Amino acid sequence: MTTRHAPPPPGVTCAWGGRPFPGSARWGPEGVEWSCVSIFKMTKKRKHQEDFQKVKLKVGKKKPKLENVTDTNFKTKAIQIPEQLKEDGMLPTQNRKLNIKDLLSQMHHYSAGVKQSALVGLKDLLSQYPFIIDAHLSNIISEVAAVFTDKDSGVRGAAVCLLQFLASKLRAEQIAPYFPLWRLNVLVRLRKFLRALVDGASELEDEEGLQEQKEGSLSSKNPVCINWKEHASNQQPIQLYENGGSQPKIKSSFRLRSLVSMTDRMEKGLSSAENLKGFIEIIIPLLIESWIEASPAQPGAPVLGNLLEPESQQLMQQVLNIIHLLWKLTKQHDEMHKMEVWLRVNYLVDFKQHFMRHFPYSFQETVKHKKKDSYKSNSTSTLQLDSDWLDMIRNFVTDTLQDGSKLNSKQLNRLLGVTWRLMQIQRNKVAAETLIKAVYMLYQQKNLLFPVRTLLLKFFSRVYQKEELSPQGIRNRSKILSRWLAGLPLQLVLLGSRNPELSNQLIDTIHSAASRSKKELLQSLQAIASRIYDPLDGTLVLLPAESQRRLVQLVYFLPCLPTCLLSSLSRCCIMGRMSSELAATLIGILHMRSSFAGWKCQVQDGSLNDIDYFSFFFSTLTGFSREELMSLQSIRGKPHISQTQLSPIRLYLTDLDQFLHHWGVTEVVCHSLSTIPSRSQCFDILQSGICKYLVGMAVIPDSTAGSILYAINKLLDQACILSENLHKFLASCCYSLLYFLLTLDKEDAEHIQKRDVLWGSCISMLALLPRVLRLMLQSLQVSRVCREEMPVIAQLLRLLIQHGQLRSHMVTNELLVQQLIKDMMTQKTGEVQEQWLTDLHYCFNIYLASHPQGPGAMNTVY
Repeated sequence: MTTRHAPPPPGVTCAWGGRPFPGSARWGPEGVEWSCVSIFKMTKKRKHQEDFQKVKLKVGKKKPKLENVTDTNFKTKAIQIPEQLKEDGMLPTQNRKLNIKDLLSQMHHYSAGVKQSALVGLKDLLSQYPFIIDAHLSNIISEVAAVFTDKDSGVRGAAVCLLQFLASKLRAEQIAPYFPLWRLNVLVRLRKFLRALVDGASELEDEEGLQEQKEGSLSSKNPVCINWKEHASNQQPIQLYENGGSQPKIKSSFRLRSLVSMTDRMEKGLSSAENLKGFIEIIIPLLIESWIEASPAQPGAPVLGNLLEPESQQLMQQVLNIIHLLWKLTKQHDEMHKMEVWLRVNYLVDFKQHFMRHFPYSFQETVKHKKKDSYKSNSTSTLQLDSDWLDMIRNFVTDTLQDGSKLNSKQLNRLLGVTWRLMQIQRNKVAAETLIKAVYMLYQQKNLLFPVRTLLLKFFSRVYQKEELSPQGIRNRSKILSRWLAGLPLQLVLLGSRNPELSNQLIDTIHSAASRSKKELLQSLQAIASRIYDPLDGTLVLLPAESQRRLVQLVYFLPCLPTCLLSSLSRCCIMGRMSSELAATLIGILHMRSSFAGWKCQVQDGSLNDIDYFSFFFSTLTGFSREELMSLQSIRGKPHISQTQLSPIRLYLTDLDQFLHHWGVTEVVCHSLSTIPSRSQCFDILQSGICKYLVGMAVIPDSTAGSILYAINKLLDQACILSENLHKFLASCCYSLLYFLLTLDKEDAEHIQKRDVLWGSCISMLALLPRVLRLMLQSLQVSRVCREEMPVIAQLLRLLIQHGQLRSHMVTNELLVQQLIKDMMTQKTGEVQEQWLTDLHYCFNIYLASHPQGPGAMNTVY
């Protein structure tokens, strides 16, 4: 019996997904019940007819719309997403409205174009907002590194561009955390820490060897212990003055110790012997393990076959440096001897076994040497114990130095450091001489690289200074060191200006040896002096001022001063390649070497003879060599020549720097000449030189003319007699200089600065020698000059008339001056008298025609 159901409403389907039930009219008569089973038992034909029944259309009727027809009567609009929903309010965006998170997320996209566009956009964003880098550096580096090896070349290129951009924006401390820590850096930091403990300062040096101990001076520094209790009460700062300095020194070797450590000795850290032992027990095994890992893997290889890679070499070097510093720390304790015994008992066997096992080592870049540092206090007691491996090291060092032409500067620096330590450990003259000889054999080789020769020079300088610091009784006189010392002057010349610091060190060594009268050095210095003091390219003119000063001081120690050397020294004084103050020092030294220095005892045999003395001073006074003066005679016209028709002398106008330098040297020369007791003889020599070398020349430098006038004003006395040629020469010089000064343009600032000294020299000369004034007035032949020069002559006469020093001399020459005025009246053109002539008439009538007397006469300064 089937279940009966009420008819479902139209359109309702069966529960198992059948077709919709037909309307109520399809059901049976009212009261008749249908079942789903009966419906599904309909034949296939009946179902086919119901499903595909064709609708018949009538004529004139519209086609009915289908049930599944789509209605196209609708309109569309774009959906606008607000900006606040797209952007992150906390992150800035670039031009495509993408922030840092969006761009980084696109790095994982499968499309190469999207990744490349993201990299370009990221670069633009970081360019506009650099602060994003600090906040997102980790993510940026991670994502960019991931696409750095992308298969697409465009993506790789964009990643490289972004990394290059980041490299310019990042500091070293920002990028350092992203790199792994290697073991070598740890050892380097440990070495720096121990270095700070050993030195008691924060200055850390990366290089061992010769740079470890800088002995620039011959004095030694010893730490001074200060009791803090004496200074704690008054709260006054402690000013640290070391080695005679006048200013407090910030970085000092003074060390303050706490009151606790002074009373109960409760010291902490590595200052305690027990703590230091514990630290050594921890660190030494680790260092040995690192050494074993870096050592060569072929224990049975030949001696010279133990080749190390650069990384291994650097690690082994740091291990040795750390052990060396630990050794130094042990020597800072009171129980130093006990600490040394403890180290030897516990670790000497391990050191010999592992460190000396493959010695010597071969390196691709650096020669490594195993070294033990000792001080003379304890070295004697352990020399026999260490003699076997010390001899091995010494033989290796000697052989390597003797055939060290292929050593570079780094290798040689470390090798010389080992050499120095060997010389300090075993203070034996024979052993030290063997090492010095090996270094000298390398030093004598030709074509050495400049850094290599520099290191060798520094080494020998250090050895020499050490020898000079030794007491006189135990000083070892090394013959090889004496030979090296004798070659220093030549090395100084060959060095030139390439390394002023090294040149200064050589000069200090030469000066020290010369002051001690080292015979070999003085002979070598004398032979090479002409090259050192060459005025064109000698060592003196190439080095800085401080080095020049030391070289000038060496002149005092030269055994003799030949004429050629004096000529070079004169040129050095006047060429301006050294300061006028230094030239004054040189002049003073030569004056002290002469017979006019006023020595009460007998002067040394190498003193400066009188002829060479005056020749040097006259050459320096003129400021130009004879060859240079002859070359000036062919120069014509402005702007280098000042010329007047009334004087046979034309002036060559020097530049201001040369003029001022020459004038400063002139003052020093005149001061030295004025100290000579026989003033008249000195003046006669000066007069002879002027008449022989200057009189008759048509062109003379303005500085030379002014210097001659200044020298005569300083040296002339009543016993001196001037020749007529000298009078005429001085008169011509005076008028040429005065004409030059009166015709200067106010805009010519360079030559204007010469005016005061030249004007004063001319006026002093005319006041001192009335004959020179009269000859100058007689040379003013108005008929020979052009009309443009007549106002200059009138101005000169007016200034001479008004000058108080020349008043009496101008009155004596009143008729001559009056005749000059008449001649100018005759030469003038036109009926109207010009102003310059009116002023001259007025001045003549006021000062000369009435012969005014008394101290109230006016001094005119134009």
